[in-house]
Amino acid sequence: MDRILYTYFRSSAAYRVRIALHLKGLTATQIPVHLVRDGGEQLKPEYKAINPQGLVPVFGEDGMRVSQSLAILEYLEEQYPGTPLLPANAADRARVRQLALVVACEIHPLNNLRVLKYLSGTLGVPEAAKNDWIKHWIAEGFAALETELTAAGSGAGQFCFGDTPTLADCCLVPQIFNARRFEVDLSPYPTLVAIDARCQALPAFQQAHPAQQPDAQ
Repeated sequence: MDRILYTYFRSSAAYRVRIALHLKGLTATQIPVHLVRDGGEQLKPEYKAINPQGLVPVFGEDGMRVSQSLAILEYLEEQYPGTPLLPANAADRARVRQLALVVACEIHPLNNLRVLKYLSGTLGVPEAAKNDWIKHWIAEGFAALETELTAAGSGAGQFCFGDTPTLADCCLVPQIFNARRFEVDLSPYPTLVAIDARCQALPAFQQAHPAQQPDAQ
């Protein structure tokens, strides 16, 4: 089957999808879209014809195409139910989605490239203030996740939910990678750090790591 993934090695949204693909034993031809070079290849007309939002990732197979990483993850889960990334129980599935969305909707959007470029470029926010912004929103989101995952009855085990990786781990690991890039102090979040370490010991997460991608620089 012909699968393609428009990706950028350091995009946390694309990173989520790469993790899920590897966990499910699926391969996809990567088409790099450099988000910085030449003003950002994602903003070129030829890429906007693929995704009018000018964002990565975009996943396609057999003539279909879908953007937005969580939509892609849900598609992969439905299309390839082997190695499930969501639990069988409806309440448990809602729990995993909740954890994933804390990252995908509450932390990541405030710190992605286009927001940071608007802060420093259009609004003229100084570099130090921009870095404070990044660290503030990551810390606020991680504090909530740490509380969630250590609460009684949270369902957390070796991973965000139970003892196998789920969609929540696909989202958490790239955000921890970003936090380290931005030198966020992770000592207040020992549960998150421990989950990340367990994930990083698995081949699927290792293969999806930004440093292992063909467009890594």
